[in-house]
Amino acid sequence: MTTPESFKIQHIPRLLVNTGKSWYKGDPFKHSAIVAYYGILSLPALIIIILKVVGSVWGEDLVQGELLGEISSAIGPDAADAIRVMINNRSSADTSIMATIIGIGTLLYGSTGVFFQVQSALDNIWGNHPRYENSLLATIVSRAKSFGFILVIGFLLLVSLVLTSLLSTFSRQLNELLPEDMFDLLFLVDLLVSVGFIYILFATMFKYLPSARIPWKSVRVGAALTTVMFMIGKYLLALYFNTMEPGSTYGAAGSIILIMLWVSYSSLILLFGAHFTKQYADKYLINPESVV
Repeated sequence: MTTPESFKIQHIPRLLVNTGKSWYKGDPFKHSAIVAYYGILSLPALIIIILKVVGSVWGEDLVQGELLGEISSAIGPDAADAIRVMINNRSSADTSIMATIIGIGTLLYGSTGVFFQVQSALDNIWGNHPRYENSLLATIVSRAKSFGFILVIGFLLLVSLVLTSLLSTFSRQLNELLPEDMFDLLFLVDLLVSVGFIYILFATMFKYLPSARIPWKSVRVGAALTTVMFMIGKYLLALYFNTMEPGSTYGAAGSIILIMLWVSYSSLILLFGAHFTKQYADKYLINPESVV
């Protein structure tokens, strides 16, 4: 058994180069296109489930407003309005009891599609796939795991909304008591809450979505890099969408195209972070698959 190499700052360039080679070799554009396709199909169902879960505590109207506000800031108001129409059409349909039961099943199956595809992509990166003699059992387990991630997102969103609301109330109460410099501090705290939300989500996905046993040490590092890249990419994509308006070429379908582009670009960042996690584990850990 060999002693693992110790990580040093000067290793970062070589680590990033190796990650880039591995990422490109893994055909990330194909995987991101697949995730984007399933993402556009899953998005209405995914948002409805989150609205029901978080909205039962915080109020559906408030949660929907926060979600659509975030989507609007990322990819524009037209795309957010298109998603709102999808949600309202799916939520307001008058159906029989049997149709409702079928609809709930379809909703659950559709909402897990995007995480199912992400899991498949992560398994390809780690070279490990679930082994079940019964293919139906494998599908059920994978879908159940994917639905668990929807609940994780709902929980994190609830925590984020609570903290953001408390910060907003706190800042209003102190409006006349504190200097303006303190509001910069509150803005920083609010930003850190958002970054923490994204970091926990990436770390959870890297740790629990793949079928392989991923070491926490590499997950923490990989999730941190992915979070930084995602935050930078989020603002660059918003700038690109607002200035270049790539969806205008597609007319009425422009909003859908923007959503697919955003999911595709985000998937590329996610896959790069996953490859970095694997490169880090291979280089600095003795036996990544045996470390919990």
